[in-house]
Amino acid sequence: MKNIYKALLYSLLLTAAATTLHAQETPKEEDFFKIMKVTSPEGTLLEVGGLTVLPNGDLGISTRRGDVYVVENPTSRKPYFRKFASGLHEILGLVWKDGAFYCAQRGELTKLVDTNMDGKADVYETVYAWPLSGHYHEYSFGPKIAPDGSFFVSGNVAFGDQEWWRGESKVPWRGWMMHIWEDGRMEPYATGFRSPCGISMLNGELFYTENQGDWVGSGGLWKIDKGDFIGHPAGLRWSQEPNSPVKLSDAEFHSLVKDRREKGADGHYLKPENIVNEKFVTLADVKKKIPSLRLPAVILPHGIQGVSNSEAIMIPEGSFGPFGGQILIGDQGQSKIMRVVMEKVDGEYQGVSFDFRAGFQSGVLRMAWAKDGSTLFVGETNRGWGSAGDANEGLQRLVWNEKMPFEMRTIKAMPDGFEIEFTLPVDKKSAEDLASYSVESFTYKYHSVYGSPPVNNITCPVKGVKVSEDGLKARIIVDSLRLDYVHNITLEGVRAKDHSYSLVHPTGFYTLHHIPQGDKLPLSKASTFNSSKAKAAPATATTTTKSAVAKVPKFEEVKPLLAKYTCLACHAPNKRQIGPAYSDVAKRHYTNEQILKLLANPKPQNWPDYATEMPPMPQVPRNDALKIAAWINSLK
Repeated sequence: MKNIYKALLYSLLLTAAATTLHAQETPKEEDFFKIMKVTSPEGTLLEVGGLTVLPNGDLGISTRRGDVYVVENPTSRKPYFRKFASGLHEILGLVWKDGAFYCAQRGELTKLVDTNMDGKADVYETVYAWPLSGHYHEYSFGPKIAPDGSFFVSGNVAFGDQEWWRGESKVPWRGWMMHIWEDGRMEPYATGFRSPCGISMLNGELFYTENQGDWVGSGGLWKIDKGDFIGHPAGLRWSQEPNSPVKLSDAEFHSLVKDRREKGADGHYLKPENIVNEKFVTLADVKKKIPSLRLPAVILPHGIQGVSNSEAIMIPEGSFGPFGGQILIGDQGQSKIMRVVMEKVDGEYQGVSFDFRAGFQSGVLRMAWAKDGSTLFVGETNRGWGSAGDANEGLQRLVWNEKMPFEMRTIKAMPDGFEIEFTLPVDKKSAEDLASYSVESFTYKYHSVYGSPPVNNITCPVKGVKVSEDGLKARIIVDSLRLDYVHNITLEGVRAKDHSYSLVHPTGFYTLHHIPQGDKLPLSKASTFNSSKAKAAPATATTTTKSAVAKVPKFEEVKPLLAKYTCLACHAPNKRQIGPAYSDVAKRHYTNEQILKLLANPKPQNWPDYATEMPPMPQVPRNDALKIAAWINSLK
C-alpha cells in the first residue's frame, strides 16, 4: 500500500510539473484565432475570386470557374449553397449594391439581377466593357464601390511573347485603374500597376496591394489618387490618350530610368538579371524626378510577409479584440494573413505590418466579414499560381476565441525612434533591457529585374527605452533612422508581466516616410541598461568556409538559416509549394557553387511549371549559402 501511495504521489508530481511547464509555454497564433471549415456541397469547386456579404447576412461567392453562389446561414454547420449565376469568365471580384451583384469578368463589369425572384440571375447586363488581347495574364479585379456609388476595377498587365518576363499593356487600360459609373461612363484613373489583385476600399479611400515582380522589389499597400503613377511602366503606353489623368509619357520615363532592354549575340532580348554590387536606384530616388510616382504606404517584405499580396480589409470596431479598426491583408502565395496599422504623418500614410495568421488550406485571395463581425470569411485559390496550402481551392472562416494574445498592438513613429503599444502589460525588467530590442533598416532596388534582394541594410542602434507606468507602452530611442526605408523592429527579449510569455509575433516592419515633429525623449529619462554587453564573451576566431561545409549539415542545423533568409516561405524539404521541393532541386545534380550562383540570379526558365519566379538572393552570405547548398545536395 505504501508503495502504491508513493507511485501515485510521484505520478501527481510529474503531472503537476508537466502542467506548469505547459503553462509557461508561449501560446501561438492558432491558440487565439481558429480556422474553421465552411462545408460546401460535394463536387463544388470554390476557387474563390470574390466574396461579399449581403444585407441579410447571406454570403455571395464568385469563382474563377465563372459561377456565382449565394450561401444562406454561412456560419452554421450546414450552410445552404444556391447557384445564382454561371457561364461567366474568371470572376475575380464581387460586390452587392441596390439588390444586384456586380462582378468583374475578364473583359467587362457585369450586373447580375434576379428579376423574377426565383433565386437565380436572369439578367446579365454589361455595365462597361474593355479591350482584351487574349493573353492569359490579363486578369481583371474588382469592383470596389466608391463612397458615391461608382465602381473601381483594375487590370493586370500581359507578359511579353519573346520577352516572357516583361509586363506589357497590349491593349488600352491594361495596368490601369478604371473608374466606372453605372450608366456606362469610364475614366482612366491611375496607372503603374503590375498585378493589382488587392484592390481595396478602406474607410472610403482607394488602396491596393501589389505582388513582387518586374519593377516591383517587394509587395506592399498603396494609397491611390487620381493621376497617380505607381511604378510599373507598361500602362504609360496609353498616358497620352485625351482622357488620361497621368501626364508622364513612356518616352519620358525611359529617359529617366534605364530599361535594360538589351539583345544578345543571337539577336534575341536578354532577360535582365540582378547585378551584385551595381549602382542602383530606389523608388524614392526616382520619385525626386517623377513627382507623380506614388510610394507604398506600407511595404510588406517579400518572403517574410507574403509572396502574392491580395485583398486588404478593415477589422470592424469590436471584432478581433484589440485589433478593431486595423487592416488585414491576405497573401495568396503563403496562404496567410498579415495585420497592418497606418498613421498619417505630414499628410502621407505610413505604418507597420505584422504577421497575423498562417495555415490556410489554399492561397488567401478574398476576405469578407459576417454581418455581426464575429467571423472573417476567407476565400482561397491557387490554380496556376501556387501556394503554401496544399488544396487548390477553399472557403474557410477565422474566429477569435475571446482570449487576449500578447502582441504588439501597434508601432508609431516618434521624433527620435518608435513607440510600441502592447495588448497586455509587459514585464518591466525585460522591457527596460536594451538587449530585448533590435532595429535594422533596408530597402529594395527599383529596376526591370523580377523582384529585388533587400539592399542598403544597416543596424540602427537602440540607445534607450522608457516603459509606461501601466506597462502597455515602450518608447525606444533609435539612431540612424532613414526616410522611405523599412525598419525591422524585433522584440525577442520582451516578456509579458503575467506568465513571462514571449510575444506571439515579435517583429514589426515599419515603413518610414516622415519623422513626426515633437519633443524627443531625453536619454536621462530612459533606461540604458543592456544585459548583452554585461555578458559579452571574448571574440573567437571565425570558422573558415572550408570547415563550415566539410560536414554535411542536418535539417535542424539549416532550418534557422532557411527561415532567416525567407527560403521556407516558398520551399519545403519534400513537398512542392510556391517553389520546388528541395529534394527536387537535389535531383538536378547542381554543385554547391552552382546553387550559390542560382541563389544570386535564379533561372525561372529551368522550372517552367512554377508560376511565381524566385527573386534574386545575393544577400545570403557565402558561408550560410554553402551550408544550405550542402544540405540540399545531401537529399540526393
